Amino acid sequence: MNPPVSKARRRGHAPRRHVGHKMTPRSALGTSAPFHLEATVRVLQRRPSNPVDIWAHDRYLRVLAPPEGLVLIEVEDCGTIDVPDVRFSIRAGNASSATRIGAGRVLRRILGLDLDPKPLQHLMEAEHAFRAMALALRGMRPPRFAGLFEAFASVVPFQQLSLEAGVAIVARMVAKFGQYLEYDGRRFYAFPTAQAIAGARLEPLRACGLSARKAQTLRDLARVVESGALTEDRVSSMSTGEALRTLTALPGIGPWSAGVVLLRGFGRTDVFPPGDVGAARSLRALMRRGPHAPLTRVVERFGEQRGYLYFCALGGSLLSKGLIHPAPAHASQRKTGRHTPTPLSELVRTDVATVESHTRRKLRLIPEAQVPRSERTALRSERLIRTGERNLPQEIEEPPCPPNPIGRSIR
Repeated sequence: MNPPVSKARRRGHAPRRHVGHKMTPRSALGTSAPFHLEATVRVLQRRPSNPVDIWAHDRYLRVLAPPEGLVLIEVEDCGTIDVPDVRFSIRAGNASSATRIGAGRVLRRILGLDLDPKPLQHLMEAEHAFRAMALALRGMRPPRFAGLFEAFASVVPFQQLSLEAGVAIVARMVAKFGQYLEYDGRRFYAFPTAQAIAGARLEPLRACGLSARKAQTLRDLARVVESGALTEDRVSSMSTGEALRTLTALPGIGPWSAGVVLLRGFGRTDVFPPGDVGAARSLRALMRRGPHAPLTRVVERFGEQRGYLYFCALGGSLLSKGLIHPAPAHASQRKTGRHTPTPLSELVRTDVATVESHTRRKLRLIPEAQVPRSERTALRSERLIRTGERNLPQEIEEPPCPPNPIGRSIR
């Protein structure tokens, strides 16, 4: 017999959910063209090891937690980027009409389906340095976290850490505090609720990899959300300036964290998170600038859409890793010849030559032929040898991503 939810939370464990095999008819998620589902989900994930937002075999999988109980959702584009036919089905869980309506509403938010992609696309293509990336990411929407607490819990662990470290910490939190359901012999996790974290002891939170300060911050934020002292509707009704001031008044939330929460949690694309090292690194690479070149004027040129640069910088990094398939050329691009810009991978390789003088003193790259075969694997993992596409300075490319733990698609 499964333990009661309250008892499971006191132990720091999530209650189990056993769900039988079934599948509901697909429901349409209308959206304007173009729409690049893979690029949108990959930018939402940040890294393939994300255990909640899963991309597998051209499908997006996610467990949602409506009042009716956990449901496993699968989203697929049955059309093309230029003629999207986005549909979702409930793979497991309660498939009532109310559940389907609620799931559709959440998915529209997460995937940015109500946004008009054309102004963003035209803005990026107008910037010569970003044109190749803009065409490759054509149809990518700025994704959003599913709720206010998820936004906080997807930002605090990343403070002053790499994406890889932050994703690993969040994955442990999800496994420790998130509810899950079992389907096809595997577990699929929902993101932990504010209630689960608000009632947690600090020791289990720290065991996930959080520092003492971050564990305290996250629990305090969970209690703020759970008590209703701060609601999503209240933040949504504020101007961006007022929202930034409100968020930075919370414990452990500085300007960068507040900016990411507004951008990724509320879709405020007029915010570019200040001091975001990863985004700045990717933008400098695309613009062929040195590792310390200022970007303020570039960001300000995008005005009220400056936050879209953040997503494009992350998308460009994921493109260079082969985690996003470039969008095919549109018919209008083929007619005008605009479909043959320098490939993004070539732009990144060219940029290496531009900034190598800045990084040579920091990172010495040794030709692979000069390294004993028995030592090559270890050195490759530290990126200290030249191996084709891996011949990139640390300032340009993040470490390689771990594999997706979920594996194959549900069939």
